[in-house]
Amino acid sequence: MVIRAAAFNQGQFPTIAFVNLAKTPLGVDLTKLVAALAKQLQRDFVPIWGYPAKLYVAKKAKPGEWQVVFLDDADEADALGYHDLTKNGQPVSKVFVKTTIAAGEKVSVTASHELLEMLIDPGAQLWAQSDDGKFYAYEMCDAVEEEVYSIDGIEVSDFVHPAFFESFHKPGSVQFDHLKKVKRPFQTLKNGYQIVSDGKSVDEVHGSRAKERHFRNVEVRTMHRSEYRKALMAKALRRPKAAA
Repeated sequence: MVIRAAAFNQGQFPTIAFVNLAKTPLGVDLTKLVAALAKQLQRDFVPIWGYPAKLYVAKKAKPGEWQVVFLDDADEADALGYHDLTKNGQPVSKVFVKTTIAAGEKVSVTASHELLEMLIDPGAQLWAQSDDGKFYAYEMCDAVEEEVYSIDGIEVSDFVHPAFFESFHKPGSVQFDHLKKVKRPFQTLKNGYQIVSDGKSVDEVHGSRAKERHFRNVEVRTMHRSEYRKALMAKALRRPKAAA
């Protein structure tokens, strides 16, 4: 199996435009949200992951900029041509406002989730291998999904630390996530999930049966980076292996 790392913005850190195209109210002032996310990056995320970015609100992103785009739902994203990469080859994270609210989630938390994951793996291509031989998607927030904290009155997502993807750490030996909820590598919390591959197929694991039911029946993952990632892995698994 060949795992290809993303190669965006080599030699410089990204500028990320937050573009609101949704008709549904976000439930939070976008300028204040972006300010809270910038503080989360600088204060909490960058000291751990070491990857900063400049965030700003825009009506339209400039060429070469990454984007977090707020859309009503996946149908709107498809109609407007918002997929996982722009025509200039830059990553796009999509926050589906109507879909998020219908699932009982907060737009601010979803935006934080998408931003943090895009920063570390913009192409949704990276995987970490556990000591049981399985490959886990290199996603910063999936396993701790629904664990939140507040910055200036705005809720944002918990995120895992690099140690989360390192099997050699003993339970409780290091900090595995920002809120200290995770106790061991690759642990899926009660309301979280992870995308996992055994090298033959790709699927999800859920932290509880309630989460699995909610995931299957309430959450709409169409055009999310998780679906893009699964499609990439499935394509790689179908590709004929080269002769030794």
